[in-house]
Parts: sequence; structure tokens; C-alpha cells
Amino acid sequence: MTEGEVSEHLVRLTGFMLFGFVAVMGANLMESLYIGRVGTLELAALGFTFPLVMTLQGMTMGLGIGASSVVARSIGAADWDRARRLITHSFVLVLLFVALVAGLVFVFLTPIFELLGADRQAQALARGYMTIWLIGLPFFAIAMVGSSLMRAAGDAVKPSYLMTVGAVIQIAIGPPLIFGFEGFEGMGLTGAALAFVIARGISFVMYGYYVAKDRLLVWSFGGFISSSRAILHVGLPAIAANLISPISLTVITRLLAGHGAAVVAGFSVASRIETMLAMVMWALSMSVAPFVGQNWGAGLFERVQRALRVANIFALSWGLFAFACLYWLGPRLIALVNDDPEVIEAASVYLLIIPMGMGLMGVVANSTSSFNALGMPGPPLMISLLQMLFLSVPLALIGNYLFGYRGIFIGSVVGISVTAFVAFVWLRITIRRRIRLARSKVDPIS
Repeated sequence: MTEGEVSEHLVRLTGFMLFGFVAVMGANLMESLYIGRVGTLELAALGFTFPLVMTLQGMTMGLGIGASSVVARSIGAADWDRARRLITHSFVLVLLFVALVAGLVFVFLTPIFELLGADRQAQALARGYMTIWLIGLPFFAIAMVGSSLMRAAGDAVKPSYLMTVGAVIQIAIGPPLIFGFEGFEGMGLTGAALAFVIARGISFVMYGYYVAKDRLLVWSFGGFISSSRAILHVGLPAIAANLISPISLTVITRLLAGHGAAVVAGFSVASRIETMLAMVMWALSMSVAPFVGQNWGAGLFERVQRALRVANIFALSWGLFAFACLYWLGPRLIALVNDDPEVIEAASVYLLIIPMGMGLMGVVANSTSSFNALGMPGPPLMISLLQMLFLSVPLALIGNYLFGYRGIFIGSVVGISVTAFVAFVWLRITIRRRIRLARSKVDPIS
């Protein structure tokens, strides 16, 4: 497979994945737009839920990473029986794990929002939102893990369509639940959470139907412990790595809260606008992972190297394009959500600074996804720890002290720049070393 063919294959995989991500992130952005029309306090409360939501979604995605890693390598080795068994046991493991986590979070909602710096009014609104939202978490988890597993099994089309259907439903039923209709009084922020639950519940049913229809399941719990160990070998470190970013986000939100609710509201709006373009990086990295896993499992090492080269060039190019778009269009988009001058100023500052690091964020995502695909969960965890403990949080604290909330955003860009360099070099050295080992007849997977 030539570099051009690798590029074409990655573009196809990323395109389908991006289609679904556009819909999901679009639903999140529309949620912000709806809540922005309700009021600045409600928008700030939604901002306080963002680190918690990111934490829970990151944990879910970590399990998906672990499951898709072992499934992709099993398929690359032509072991479909093991792949189906792993897929089945992944769903069971996810439901058990998410139910436990959701219950624990519900108990500690008040201390969590106090830690984030929310005042009493914002706390009450945020608790009401999360109490409903948590009901939909198991449905969301199955959809996310189901998408990863279907892609690992070679189906990039259905996950995208299913993600889109769920997002469209959420966008469609959001306004009547939030604002009300024909005598029904709107539920505000709680209505937005209810729209999420209904939409994800429908997605859960659709994913279950297609996974069963495509015969990706085996109706047996035999070997569940063994499967769980294989999944958690990559999944637990991936969860830990995914938790580090929300922890950094928690610190940043706490620092922003010291500058007022309007700044938190602006951060909430701007981060969702930026995510609409950043999701291209996520889609790319999630497409790279099964490609790397399958080709490495089949011993096609040159394809892996070509894929990573193409992916990183694209990430940096997209980062420049995204920065230009947000520089010119950001303020106009913000004004559509909320007309509070303080909210607009804070959001505009975010969109002027944070997108500078978007391309480098893509390089980090490609590197960590590739490590996980190779069955090496340790490096992504170490990279994430480096970014949080030694870069993002310390630089955010220093930046806040020197330049206010603008300095917080500057610190984030500096942190991601250093992390991207470390991740790129580490992966490059690791792949070359493991190729030498493989050609010396040493197992590159174990």
C-alpha cells in the first residue's frame, strides 16, 4: 500500500468518523445555544458541568480504547472467534463499570460543584442537570464503545450514521423541552439533560440491534474474566490518561470561576465552538488506531509508519486552518449564543489563543492512539501525566497570576506544544525499535 493509498484509506475512515462527530459536537453546541438564550447563569452552570461530563465520557472512551485495541489486533491476526467474544464481553464490562461510576458521582455531586467554585445558584442548576444526565450515561457509554468496536471490526459507516441519528434527535427535542410548547412549561437546563437521555436511549437500542444483526456477539460469558483482563490491560491506563485532561479542566474551571460567572459562561461557549473543529483531530486519531492495530497485527509495519506520517501532516495543516477560521468567525458565532459583553469578551479571548495549539493536539492524539493500538498503554498515561502535572496545571497557575484568565489559556497552548514534541519523538523511537525486534523474530505485541 503506497502513501497515497494509505492517505485515501485514512481519509475515508476519518470522513465517516467525522460525520458522526460533527453531529454529536453539533448537538453539544446547539445545547449551549439553547441554554445561552435561557440566561447567563444557566450557561455558567452548564460550564461547571463540563469538566464532570468530560471526565465521565473520558472513562467510557478509555474502556472503548482498550476493547478496540484487542479486537483490532485479533482481527488483524484473523482470529474472529476471539474478536466476537471480546466484543460481547466489552459491552457487559462497560455496563457494570458505568453503573458503578454513575452511582458514585450522583452521591458526590454537591462536593464536586463546590470544588469547581460554583456559587449556590449555579450549583443548584448544575445538580439538576447532572442528576438527569447521569441516567443517560449507560446508554451513551454503549453507543461510544459500540462505535469503537464496530470500527475495529472494519465497519466505519454504521457508527457514523447511528451517532448522527442520536444527535439529530437531541437537537430536535431540545427546544420544546427547554423552552416549552403549547401550554407545556419549559424545563430550562433540566430539559436539555432530558433531551440527552432520550436521544441516547434511542441510540442504545439502535446500536444493540445492529451489533446483534451483524453477528458481532456471542451469547456466552465463558472466558469473561480473561477478556476483561485483556481489555483492562489497555483500558485502565487509557481511562487514567483520559481522566488527566478533565482534571486539568477542573483546575482551569476553578481558576476561571475566580473571575466571575460570565467568564465561566464564555469559556463554556467558546470551548464548544472550538470543539466543532477540534473533533477532526479526534476523528483522525480514532481512525488511525484500528488501522495501526490491524496492520501491526498483520505484520505490515511500513503501512503503520506511512499512516502516522500522513496523519500528523494532516493534523498540523488542519490546525492552521482551524485557527484562521476561529480568528475571523469566532466573535460572530459567540454573539449568536449570548449577547452579554463579558461573556463575548471571555469567549473571544479563548478562541484567539487556544486554537493555536490545535494541530499539535492532533499530533498528541495520533501518538497516544497508536500506542494504545499497539497494546502499550503506559506511554499515553505518562504523556498525559506530563501534560497535566508538569505543564498544563503549573502553567495555568502561573499564567493566571501574571495575566489573569488570558494567562490560563496561554499556559494551555505552551503545555500542549511541549507534550506534542515528547509524544511524537517517543512514538517514533518505539516503532523503530519494535520493528527491529519483530524482524529479529521477537513478538512485537506481547
